[in-house]
Amino acid sequence: MIRRSMTPMPSRSRRGFSLVEVLIALTITATLLTATMAALDASFKSYKHTSESASTNVVARIVMQRVTAMIRTGEQFGPYPANPIADPTIQSTWLEFVAFRDVATGTERVIRLERRGDAAGEYELWYMVTELEDGDVIGEEEAPLLVGLNDVTFDLQYDVGPRLRRATVDLIIQPDDLQDAAIGADGIEAPTIRLVASASPRSFTD
Repeated sequence: MIRRSMTPMPSRSRRGFSLVEVLIALTITATLLTATMAALDASFKSYKHTSESASTNVVARIVMQRVTAMIRTGEQFGPYPANPIADPTIQSTWLEFVAFRDVATGTERVIRLERRGDAAGEYELWYMVTELEDGDVIGEEEAPLLVGLNDVTFDLQYDVGPRLRRATVDLIIQPDDLQDAAIGADGIEAPTIRLVASASPRSFTD
């Protein structure tokens, strides 16, 4: 019987990645990471853009509700039209009225809402309070209610007297969230918000 010697088969040597293959893999990975980061960045800016508009919208609505509430409880409004009988409507950038009066002590609180602007064409809505006693000023304070306004107007309709029949407040706001902090995606500008509300003084409806 002839025995055949079993000679081991030469094993193939294992070969690693070449430098070219490694560079190609790194290039593909870098491209995918860049695309992913760009998509995340766009998504994040879009989220901030949306939340910015929503936040400013909420602030503006709260201010609008406060303004209309003050109009309902106020009296002796100004400015007056030149001829309330011939033309009972006037449009103004400010509104002034008596918010409180105590005849016994002779004290009054006068509130003025006023649009103020700067050289850049941006407006703010200011709230001013003047305390009077027997016609003399005993205290004053003021503060901004809204910033980043494109415009604000007061359309006032008077009756004979002249008594204010109805006041319409028109606010056009450019969200910037410094009511938050101006953040916007590059090349993306938040759309303007327009709020219009009307109110009549209770003294007129009574």
